[in-house]
Amino acid sequence: MGISAKIEKFMEESSWIRKMFEEGLRMKEELGAENVADFTLGNPVMEPPKAFQDKLLEAVTKPEPGMHRYMPNAGYEFCRDAVSRYYQNETDLPVDAKHVVMTVGAAGALNVILKSILDPGDEVVIFSPYFVEYMFYVDNHGGKVVVVDTNDDFSINVSRVEAAITDKTKAVLINSPNNPTGVVYGEYTLKSLCGVLKRKQEELGKTIFLINDDPYRKIVFDGNKSSSILPLYENSIVATSHSKDLAVPGERIGHIAVNPNCADVEKLMPALIFCNRTLGFVNAPALMQRVVASLQEESVDITDYQNKRDFLYEKLSEMGYSMVKPEGAFYIFPKSPSEDELEFVNYLKDKGVLVVPGRGFGAPGHFRISYCIPMEVIERSLAGFSDAAREFGM
Repeated sequence: MGISAKIEKFMEESSWIRKMFEEGLRMKEELGAENVADFTLGNPVMEPPKAFQDKLLEAVTKPEPGMHRYMPNAGYEFCRDAVSRYYQNETDLPVDAKHVVMTVGAAGALNVILKSILDPGDEVVIFSPYFVEYMFYVDNHGGKVVVVDTNDDFSINVSRVEAAITDKTKAVLINSPNNPTGVVYGEYTLKSLCGVLKRKQEELGKTIFLINDDPYRKIVFDGNKSSSILPLYENSIVATSHSKDLAVPGERIGHIAVNPNCADVEKLMPALIFCNRTLGFVNAPALMQRVVASLQEESVDITDYQNKRDFLYEKLSEMGYSMVKPEGAFYIFPKSPSEDELEFVNYLKDKGVLVVPGRGFGAPGHFRISYCIPMEVIERSLAGFSDAAREFGM
């Protein structure tokens, strides 16, 4: 066999998101894009804000000597300084440029963090439903995933977390606002979680990191706020990107921000920088660092996503679908009207509507809708959702 047996197995089990996305490409070619409503991929159709376009234009039309050369593996000092000021203002913590590493998106950030902290057999607690790539990221670096089920409303069950932590636990990984549910973990929940981690650290006599995969941070609805973990827990690390808030997922630009009071921070930061290099990322894209440095407060128009959420939630509820109303991100995660959600997903596919089965997120019996697509496509999908509701007795 030419490839690794483990990788072959992982490929067979891998992302339903990509499987359904590729099916959508096939269907669009066969049936015409106007006859397919594709809700599979979190790939925003919204264009980046004008401030991004202006900074990009300035960078490419007024080039500075050496701007495309290597820089320190952590990234440009001016960019890290801008990011650190954002966290200073948000958290009142003395976050400095030395506590920031620019990365190749949030995926790169997570791999760098996990590479830096995991020894073989260390455990990372994640929550179901989860972003499936977490399983592979942890495995990449010799760790073991421990999955904790959330409550029926997808909130964190702190008692279950406490029961799941062992002397092998190295980190707890959260994602808020959440993919695939759209749930935002409120400050009370986060404080309760941090309280458990503090107790377990003391009980076990070891460091347990809290990591937030945070790319949807600014996409929060109804005037709510997504609380930062940094001021709530000393051993906290943020991994994020501008893929969603600036709608530039293809540019692969993100960062790691570490609580300055984190255990062994003087060793952790060089480890992160070393792993950023040796994992092959070397450094975050030079041009994008120049562009996003001054855009830390910028975001796409959140009202567009909120309007789409409201429209879909109302229409699907009227049809009889059951779901938790999303508080952020751009996903809805309804219950499947069929116990076997694949049966339901395949029926929708025959109606020209593509969604992702919940088993792809560790939550069979649900399906994910990614509504970062044109409103006319959402409107066109309603007939298919309505037909499926009648077919499955809602």
